[in-house]
Parts: sequence; structure tokens; C-alpha cells
Amino acid sequence: MNIKLHYLGIAFAGWLAGNALAADIELTTRVSGVVEEVYVKPGQSVKKGAVLLRLNKVIYQAQVLEAGAESERLRAEAAEAKRDLDRAEELYSRTVSSTTELDSAKLRHTRAQSALTVAQARATIAKKNLADTDLKAPFNGVVAAVPAAPGVVVASDCQPRALVVMRR
Repeated sequence: MNIKLHYLGIAFAGWLAGNALAADIELTTRVSGVVEEVYVKPGQSVKKGAVLLRLNKVIYQAQVLEAGAESERLRAEAAEAKRDLDRAEELYSRTVSSTTELDSAKLRHTRAQSALTVAQARATIAKKNLADTDLKAPFNGVVAAVPAAPGVVVASDCQPRALVVMRR
């Protein structure tokens, strides 16, 4: 019986023989882009973790830089909001300012911290996307086929096309 499963950007295709899955495993990237380099050929043995092909990284590198800069800007804003909150708490404790001013400083600080957390999450996603431009071998095996070539456009949709087919 032939089977084909798609899971986390990796398509597993093969047939059932008893309880074992003798499979050709179709690999693709989790992100979209243009194939820049293919490092393997059919019949080549590869070790787990070896880079099989690479997408163009320019856009993903720019996204990492952009997310990092935004994180730095928001880190500075959060630090300023914290200083303002500390000042407002000090003035409130000396009964120099009102509860409204203290509450306003607390709100600004909370908003700044939340924005920083979102920016840090975006930076993490951008770094992961950049790392995912390299298609790596998920196990030791043999390259069965390489349908990809430099210049091929990869769209990471629901059923992405196979870029490299491996066999255990």
C-alpha cells in the first residue's frame, strides 16, 4: 500500500511492507524562497544534519536585522518606562503626585514590556526562518532524487513540492 504523509514541511512517502515503512522521504523547506545552491546528487550518501540545499537568504537575513533593531528600540523604551515608573512610585510615596500619575506610569511600563516581548518573539521567528533556508538531512541515508535546481521557486504552502528525496 502506498502512503504519503505531510508533517512540518517534510513529506514522507512510501509503502507499507509488514509493519515497516520502506520509504522514499520527500524533503522540502519550511519557508518559501528561491533555491540558490544544491549540494547533493542522486546516489550520494549523506549524514544526518548535512546541508542538502540552500535557499537565497537575503530576505531572511534582512528580517533578522529588522527584528533585532526593533527589539533594541523597544528595550530602550521599556528601560525608560521603568525609570519613569520608579520616579512616579517615589513621588507617590512622598505624596507629591497622584494615584492617576502612578497608574499612568504603570500602564506605560506594562505596554512597553509587552511590546518588547512581542518584538523578541518576532526576532526568534526571524532567526528560525533564516535557519530553515538550509534544507538538512533528517537522518543518515542516500539521496534518491533531486527534483530541485538553482533558480527553482519554493512556495511553502499546504503541499510544498519535494526538493530532495532521500532513502534510508
